[in-house]
Amino acid sequence: MAVERTLTIIKPDATAAGHVGEIITDIEKAGFRILSIHKLHLTQVQAEAFYQVHRERPFFKDLVKFMTEGDVVPIALEQEGAISKLREIMGVTDSKKAAPGTIRNKFGTNIERNAIHGSDSPETAAFEVAFFFNQSELNRVS
Repeated sequence: MAVERTLTIIKPDATAAGHVGEIITDIEKAGFRILSIHKLHLTQVQAEAFYQVHRERPFFKDLVKFMTEGDVVPIALEQEGAISKLREIMGVTDSKKAAPGTIRNKFGTNIERNAIHGSDSPETAAFEVAFFFNQSELNRVS
């Protein structure tokens, strides 16, 4: 399996609840290398641009509202098979149905307020990582 890059975002619910450190610990324990990390508050324009793939879906407006209600923590990650591995440790989208021990099971409350976002494909990961991080941030030696 090849080394991949992916993006995760610790969402406003988990950030406000003070779970950033615990989630990062879970990510690092799973073997991920953190390439770069930010803490920021998304504007409506930024959230709409990031989630533009969902623009026609009925939940789009609620998603944008949620993602702009507080700080988020985007993190660029790297690992062998990073995309599938991250999705495994995150758990399914609906926190109430997420497997015990997954990030969404431990820190999310429902299908919308599910603590964490993760890229779902190599193409999506490339777009999402570039959305938040420039090349110089990703190529630092750690």
